[in-house]
Amino acid sequence: MLSSTGQKRPKGHKGLLSLLSLLSFSSLSAIENRFDFESVQMATKFRLSLHAENRETAEKAAEDAFEHVAALTSVFSDYEPYSELNRLNATKPSVPFKASPELLDIVTRSLEISKLTDGAFDITCGNVTRLWRSMKNRKQLPPPDRLATAKAAMDWKAVKVDAQASTITLTKPGMLLDLGGIAKGYAADSVLKRLRERHHLPRALVIAGGDIAIGDPPPGKESWEVRLRTYIAPIGGGAEKLESVQLKNAAVSTSGDLYQAIIIEGKRYAHIISPKSGLGLTDTISCSVIATDATTSDALATAMVVLGKEKGSEIAKQIPGITLRWSE
Repeated sequence: MLSSTGQKRPKGHKGLLSLLSLLSFSSLSAIENRFDFESVQMATKFRLSLHAENRETAEKAAEDAFEHVAALTSVFSDYEPYSELNRLNATKPSVPFKASPELLDIVTRSLEISKLTDGAFDITCGNVTRLWRSMKNRKQLPPPDRLATAKAAMDWKAVKVDAQASTITLTKPGMLLDLGGIAKGYAADSVLKRLRERHHLPRALVIAGGDIAIGDPPPGKESWEVRLRTYIAPIGGGAEKLESVQLKNAAVSTSGDLYQAIIIEGKRYAHIISPKSGLGLTDTISCSVIATDATTSDALATAMVVLGKEKGSEIAKQIPGITLRWSE
């Protein structure tokens, strides 16, 4: 028998083709199994969707992923008294603190985004955050003198990172860092990387609250479908509108005052704090940021709602690979 090129096929070629086809089909069918897991981490719900050969492989990867997030929490949390972040916050002014690679990396990334957003994203807001939490629980506004003191301790330019020495130095007295606006996105990125490199599971999606890190697309598809909110329903009624976007090897984060808000003295305040006022945002606003990684999208989503649509959109134009979706 001749092949299409006129050459005689080797003996057993048909059988070999059949075997290769069977192996190819088996491999494809094996990775088509999707497994979903969830766990409460970093005070939010982490969800994993991944494609693996079998449930045992998927469960092992998911367990490792959630343990990894717990380990990152012990680094980044300002709630855990002995976290690495709180140990950094407890150092004396201008004394270098020897930091882990993770803390060094996230602080470096935070300062880069502070510079890009002209301080709209600022991890030195720890004093303001703690004061606002405390007063919000009492449904009271912070006393002006305490608010002024908390704001005076903020200055992202006063945080010095020495990459070679692996140190972070807080040069301003009383300064406290708060990584709440970037930690979940960073963790989602780290989990996605871990699934890919340690468990060889690149077809995965990691959801950390409002932050999503997206890997290779599912088998037989070109992307993952993600639905973004494009219309905020009025309080007490109305239907929200969702926009479907197709993404792969990217990230998207949504930030806004949709649900976590409180009324104090007749005025509505969001849980997101403005570095300028030191209080929760008062404008009803929401923004989704599509970026190459969730660390970036998480921090920028916070910055965009602080900046507002007009100024935020202008700044976003100067950042490569960024797409915004504003809710109306």
